[in-house]
Amino acid sequence: MRLPRSLRFRLVVLFAAGTSVALALCLSLLYVVLDRQLDAAVDADLRGRGADLVAGLSAGDRAAVAGDPMAQLYASDGTLLAGTASLTGRLLDAARPGTIRRPSLTSVTLPLGYRGKLVRVRLLAEPVGRSGQVLAVAAPSAGIERASVRQLTVLVLAAPLLVAVLAVLGWLLVRASLRPVDLLTREAAAISTLDSGRRLPAVPGDDEISRLAATLDGMLGRLAVAFARERAFVDDASHELRTPIAVLRGEIELALSALDDRDEVEQSLRAAQGQVARLARLAEDLLLLAREREGSLVVHREPVDLTDLAVAEARLLAPVLALPVTVSGEPVVAEADADRLRQVLGNLAANSAAAGATAAQVRVGIEGDSALLEWADDGPGFEPGLLASAFERFVRGAPARATTPGAGLGLSIVRAVAAAHGGTATIRNGPPLGGAVVTVLLPSGLRAGTSGRGRP
Repeated sequence: MRLPRSLRFRLVVLFAAGTSVALALCLSLLYVVLDRQLDAAVDADLRGRGADLVAGLSAGDRAAVAGDPMAQLYASDGTLLAGTASLTGRLLDAARPGTIRRPSLTSVTLPLGYRGKLVRVRLLAEPVGRSGQVLAVAAPSAGIERASVRQLTVLVLAAPLLVAVLAVLGWLLVRASLRPVDLLTREAAAISTLDSGRRLPAVPGDDEISRLAATLDGMLGRLAVAFARERAFVDDASHELRTPIAVLRGEIELALSALDDRDEVEQSLRAAQGQVARLARLAEDLLLLAREREGSLVVHREPVDLTDLAVAEARLLAPVLALPVTVSGEPVVAEADADRLRQVLGNLAANSAAAGATAAQVRVGIEGDSALLEWADDGPGFEPGLLASAFERFVRGAPARATTPGAGLGLSIVRAVAAAHGGTATIRNGPPLGGAVVTVLLPSGLRAGTSGRGRP
């Protein structure tokens, strides 16, 4: 038969086993203590009777020995001098009195009963002063031994009953303790998807199970938020992909329908080429963000002069975006990926141009143990409601950025690149140009440069 493997059953079995061992040890100790207490009571009685008889003998009163329930007085050669009249046998062998030098207690079986029947007694033998005489005092121990056996029998019979009662109590206790766990299990099984509004019930109290319930409920909440974000990401990505694909298909169909018109075909193909480039950029951006989310975005670190890099990018971006960019600050060399930083500057410049900025500024410096790369423009800045979510994917402001062909991934990539370097990216509105300000901090491997650079 296969035993249940539930936690409740195992806890009850372990509780019963532990209880049985502990109860066996306790009952054994109790039996030993009680048995020794009975023996000690008998021995104390024997010593008290012996002391009284020795005191009487010292005064010359042998009649006290005869009046004792079970006592005999022997000479040093073993001759019986006095004793209880009812005794039919000797308490000590004839040769033993001469060997006794100090009081001794023993349990022996002697032929003291009717017609020499063996009787179990507890015997005290002690010398009487310096006379050489020996006093023997005894007490029947059969009744005490029978009481000890009955005591052991009661303990042995009571032990299984006690174990059974404690096991039942343990089962009730375990069931009451695990009832919240059963409830949490049923509720968790009933929650079919993460988009469900159901949550785990709160367990009253401040014990381990209540804290576990609160932790699991919080985890479900975080998973639901993450699920909602991923679903929104898929929806936004599908929307962003649908537009260029539709345009691309329309241009190809237009080209096919105008094969005899070379100019029309060329125009359609060039438009399709632009949409393909847009799709490629979107795919690369999504791949970069996916790698950053998985922690596998690789940056190739090498010494990079951030000021030189900013100056070079400003010269390239200004004519393309019609956005003058100035660079200020001291030369700073950092261990970073130059290509990724160029991507950061390009995204920031594209965002500023899309927002309608007419000028931008890059400031390079050192802040604490980090390299500072700050981009500022004179545009309208970030909308107040957008500051908390501007780094999220597919987030675009209105109305300027909403009309641009971008997918709303620029700032997400800025933060991803900063995080891949072990740094941070923050946004605000205000000085130095009054518009949007994006600050990127890149930690470690930093040193200040020594030579000046030209500024556009």
